[in-house]
Amino acid sequence: MTATRPAHLEQMPAPSPFIHDAPIAERIQWLFQLADRHGQAFRGPEAWLARQRYLAEHPTAIAALKCMDGRINLSVATQTPAGILMPFRNLGGMFNLGWPHLGEILTHHVQSMVSAGRRVLLLITYHWSKGDVKRGCAGFHYNRQASMEHAWAIRQQVSHLFGNAHQTVYPLVCGFETDQEALLLHNPAGETLDMAELAQQPEAPLEPRLAALLPDLPPPMRADLLPLLQGNMAHVIEVQAQTARRQRELAIEHREWVICLGRGFDFLHTPNLALIVGPYSPDLAHPIRTAAQIIQNNMDAGRIPDDGFLLLASVPYETMGVERARAELKSRFLEQFAADVIRQAYPRLAERMHRQAAVLDWHARRLERLDPLPACQ
Repeated sequence: MTATRPAHLEQMPAPSPFIHDAPIAERIQWLFQLADRHGQAFRGPEAWLARQRYLAEHPTAIAALKCMDGRINLSVATQTPAGILMPFRNLGGMFNLGWPHLGEILTHHVQSMVSAGRRVLLLITYHWSKGDVKRGCAGFHYNRQASMEHAWAIRQQVSHLFGNAHQTVYPLVCGFETDQEALLLHNPAGETLDMAELAQQPEAPLEPRLAALLPDLPPPMRADLLPLLQGNMAHVIEVQAQTARRQRELAIEHREWVICLGRGFDFLHTPNLALIVGPYSPDLAHPIRTAAQIIQNNMDAGRIPDDGFLLLASVPYETMGVERARAELKSRFLEQFAADVIRQAYPRLAERMHRQAAVLDWHARRLERLDPLPACQ
């Protein structure tokens, strides 16, 4: 359990502790350099081979509905190669499969996986902190019970959408304790499997416990979930050792200075850097105003410089031609829509807004910035 982490699982270098205090131009430059490094690492031959080998050994497609909180980096926390877990991130981890766009994206993803002969394991996550309630999810006002109830409501929607037998699409409610970065698996009967507790006895067999907790989980999917849980146990042991050596900071204050709208922000897992609004809710204005209020509060409290913030819109595409062109239009629309919402709700903050529309080459994880349109357009 304490073996050296393979190169393709290494985390990106931590940001300088002074980046939040740098002038806005330097912060923006640093952000896009971070995106470039993430893309280069993703495209590297070692990372590509690791993904191909992993998918050959574990064909179950795994997706995760999760909060935009940068601490919830499931690939790192489960020691899984980047690009294996399909993320759906939103402010506060709030989702509703009745939302037209979210339902369309999720259904398309499931159908594409199933048509390739793969089952889908959908992790429906919530997060909390054992050490301090205020390190929990602000989207649910730090109420763990409320976030759990929301996760179970989503599970019910998944069952309605893809069937109650769960033989092809399996919805799994999964907590994430951020102090130890430990997974907590739930079953409908109220029983749990806590990776933080199991990390205290790493030699104990895990598969029988998983089978007892989730007896309806198809054996092929159980076999593909096990590596994530084993990786998480190993990761928890590392985190606990870092905490014991006082190498891990838990009390992190809000210092966000980026509002991200859209999808394709896998490179942003630095805590309290960006507020990510997924393009899912039919009422996009509400989470955008919420994010702008947080940025304004951060400036007013002196947690970040008041010289500006970044509004970044991103839309992924998989093929060139029409799909990429459509991604450009969608990204420019999201950027303009968010800018208009912020300008109307927080005109003083809007004066310090830096805007950027981008598209993401999904297969290469290459973030491509779009040039501003001429004023007449």
